[in-house]
Amino acid sequence: MARRRTTLLALAGLTAGLVAAGGPAAAETGTPAPPEKVPLAVGTGGAVATVDPDATRVGLEVLAAGGNAADAAVAAAAALGVTEPYSAGVGGGGFFVHYDAETGEVSTIDGRETAPLAMGVDAFLAEDGTPLPLAEAVTSGLSVGTPGTPLTWARALEEFGTLPMSEVLRGGIALADEGFVVDETFRQQTAANEERFRRFPATAELFLPGGQLPEVGSVLSNPDLAGTYRLLAEEGVGPFYAGEVAEDVVATVQDPPEAAGAAEVRPGLLEAVDLALYDAPLREPTRIEYRGLEVYGMAPPSSGGSTVGEALNVLEQFPVGELSDVDALHTYLEASALAFADRNRYVGDPAYTPVPLEDLLSDGFAAERACAVDPGRAAPKPVAAGDPDGEYGPCPAEGAAAGAGGAEGPSTTHLTVADAQGDVVSYTLTIEQTGGSGITVPGRGFLLNNELTDFTFAAADPTVPEPNLPAPGKRPRSSMAPTIVLSDGAPVLALGSPGGATIITTVLQTLVDRVDRDQGLGDAIAAPRASQRNSASADAEPAFLERYGAELGARGHVFTETAEIGAATGIEFLPGGLVLAAAEPVRRGGGSAGVVDPLPGGAAGVPDLAPDLGDQG
Repeated sequence: MARRRTTLLALAGLTAGLVAAGGPAAAETGTPAPPEKVPLAVGTGGAVATVDPDATRVGLEVLAAGGNAADAAVAAAAALGVTEPYSAGVGGGGFFVHYDAETGEVSTIDGRETAPLAMGVDAFLAEDGTPLPLAEAVTSGLSVGTPGTPLTWARALEEFGTLPMSEVLRGGIALADEGFVVDETFRQQTAANEERFRRFPATAELFLPGGQLPEVGSVLSNPDLAGTYRLLAEEGVGPFYAGEVAEDVVATVQDPPEAAGAAEVRPGLLEAVDLALYDAPLREPTRIEYRGLEVYGMAPPSSGGSTVGEALNVLEQFPVGELSDVDALHTYLEASALAFADRNRYVGDPAYTPVPLEDLLSDGFAAERACAVDPGRAAPKPVAAGDPDGEYGPCPAEGAAAGAGGAEGPSTTHLTVADAQGDVVSYTLTIEQTGGSGITVPGRGFLLNNELTDFTFAAADPTVPEPNLPAPGKRPRSSMAPTIVLSDGAPVLALGSPGGATIITTVLQTLVDRVDRDQGLGDAIAAPRASQRNSASADAEPAFLERYGAELGARGHVFTETAEIGAATGIEFLPGGLVLAAAEPVRRGGGSAGVVDPLPGGAAGVPDLAPDLGDQG
């Protein structure tokens, strides 16, 4: 439903003034310091939580000047395209989940990239029929899907916003023009991609200034991206999908401009018709009830809503809130493995493969799947997929093969926004791998995605249907899981995370910690994590292994240590009209949470940051 349009007359001056006050120009002498990251904020008037303080500030400015949650979400996303260009931007896509306080309706926008019409099932196979090496496929034009982010922004503003694109993009334009202060995380991400970036002159020129890694404390601007944003602000998304930007995107994908002496990369299949035909449709969200709460997520082609929802339904068969920490985490890991088995076997783009979504999210199927959870012992992994056939009774016999999970990059970013009226946005956006394809569109200032490597390159078993093989116009399966939780129709919580397939487990574990284990949202986001995705070994952070590894290992769980999992942000509505914004305190360099009107004394003045949610069980 389109919203009443308002005018944000003060935004240009407000944004410019705050950029100058909080950005590079603030330093009078010496090396400028990156903006401070605050992981927890409590107050009123609306809230924003992102991985980046500049993006959070830009979103808060829009809220403070009269914009709503959709307006602020697009503004913050545009800012992330400047400061988090290796994770998201107009060269990628994402999923936008929106709660309308006036109608009580949850809506979603599917901004997932699509395969070119020229892409066939064997697109990622070598001449001998074997799958291409992942690294070769990632850094290529072949991996680039039709970008969905610009049309997602336009659709979000049209359906839910109050401001035109021309006003919402002002903060991102100013940030791209004036630059942002490089922090250690950005330098490390650049260093990890340096070899790839040097293969493409436009990428090296933008992210390796003077041919060197950007120094911490230096200021990195992106005038080409500012120009792209100005074009979108002035003319809408038309030039991106059927105009001058579209022409540049297609030319870059079909003939990636390599540096002199660099090895050639595979050309892509994207054509002008793919951009011209692209749509970012509204889709019905997934919905399940958990402990009396209504949990909404993203439907296929994302597997986030279905897999989080199924795992929660399985967990609801157990009194998780009454269990010890180790018992609760054991049950969480087992439920996650079961849900991933079914995700891998059944979930893909519903326009190309039948997805039994209603059954996957049914209480009967969850009860049947819960039979496979032994409270005292971990099942050998991988576990078999279930049979969501609509007929559920006593515990079933062994199920079907689970299928392959595919390879998803660890990057992506997530933002969460709420406004003073109670509208909420949970928005996950990405270019897939950290650094995407590595290919920057010359003169346009943005990296192209490598989302098509989310397809399963070849079926693991030719006799078992594989729902995620490439096909013309198809959307690859995603794990993005932007989530909004309601209680009696009113929002209580919204969250999401980056992290490839670990997005699902990060959102799931955070919900379990917050709802069942009575942790505050900030503590639940900061808690040590493990991620079981139906593989022989679960990923686990060092702090998780130190605290729980021995006891869970004695039950048969096998872990592989990994430095960090996910980088969540979230918002919770507290009693008394307060809103809490939370982000990571450490992961990915820490996130940034803010509210329009902070509570005097901050979170310390709130007696209970973890009020009971739902029916404890």
